[in-house]
Amino acid sequence: MNKSVFRCASEEEQMALGACMARVFSGKPLLIYLNGDLGAGKTTLVRGFLRGLGFQGAVRSPTYTLVEPYPLEGMTVYHLDLYRLSDPEELEFLGGREIFSGTHQVLVEWPEKGEGWLPLPDLILQLGYQDTGRRLEVTCEPADCDRLQKQ
Repeated sequence: MNKSVFRCASEEEQMALGACMARVFSGKPLLIYLNGDLGAGKTTLVRGFLRGLGFQGAVRSPTYTLVEPYPLEGMTVYHLDLYRLSDPEELEFLGGREIFSGTHQVLVEWPEKGEGWLPLPDLILQLGYQDTGRRLEVTCEPADCDRLQKQ
């Protein structure tokens, strides 16, 4: 796995990076882990990802619902926030077998809460604060990191 680092000076740049990721990985099943402190911009990145796929509706943080599905043409994108999960086995009751069947694009905030139940991710994003913006470290297969860097 390789690492690529991106710096976003604003929320708009962070959404643009999410949209870029959506374009690079469009149309194929994908599992992304989103790590970072509260307020680091995980949902902002997901909003940009969904916009990059053409979704124009509201994108809410699934903090209380735990799962937000976004049916798009040809594929459903799932956004999960596992912060309030008390046991990884709860993913079974949230429809985890279907969500993680390998036929969807899935973005998971707080994946450590699902440790032992979640499949291995295709991308791992570590979001953090840097000056007035954000630093995003992406861990992915070398070919995928190259594709992201070229965008």
